[in-house]
Amino acid sequence: MRQAIHIFKKEFGAYFLSPIAYIVIALFLLVTGWFFFAGFFIYNRADLRNFFNLLPFVFSFVIPAITMRLYSDELNVGSYEILITMPVTYLDVIVGKFMAGVAFVAVMLVPSLAYPVSVSLLGDLDWGPVMGGYIGGLLLGSAYCAIGIFASSLTRNQIIAFMTGMSICFVLTMINQMLFFFPKTILSVIGYLSADNHFQNIAKGIIDSRDLLYFLSVVFIGLYATHLVMQGKR
Repeated sequence: MRQAIHIFKKEFGAYFLSPIAYIVIALFLLVTGWFFFAGFFIYNRADLRNFFNLLPFVFSFVIPAITMRLYSDELNVGSYEILITMPVTYLDVIVGKFMAGVAFVAVMLVPSLAYPVSVSLLGDLDWGPVMGGYIGGLLLGSAYCAIGIFASSLTRNQIIAFMTGMSICFVLTMINQMLFFFPKTILSVIGYLSADNHFQNIAKGIIDSRDLLYFLSVVFIGLYATHLVMQGKR
């Protein structure tokens, strides 16, 4: 884990050495803040339901954008070949990059805490669902980071990595809106694949083992698939 932590520090620091991190965070806060407060004053409810309803959709675009360079950039410039000659394992590299992505998601969510604070000043806010929503946000962000890293490992082109990761995350987000396309016999299975359903359960303040298992499974599958891809490029 010591090598993974070194890689984590390198990748996490690299985010803030370029303006991309600040642009992504600013756009995230601008989009979520605009839609949240626009709906907040219309419905006049002291809750963050609009914010958490929007979060999976925004994450399906934002997170692939912050993970697209994690492997693609190194594969493109050839620095990955140098990295694997060092005393690190594939697991060290994958875990380090994954932790950097998750840490960036956490940093991105921190300024949005201004939303519940503002709402609590205007009305009687129930903090239980708010805490559940942020826990769910980190779990959802972790799952999408694993998918984004997998997409990044597939290609040297960052745009293709972004489009691939975004497509997978978007399908997982919106699949619960497309259930009418599937036969009734498999609706329960397809519904379980919906990341939005599992996130919304946690955002209500309900911590269910099935939802936790779902997100942990997506993380494991994404990282394990990345491991197989990078072994294949050996």
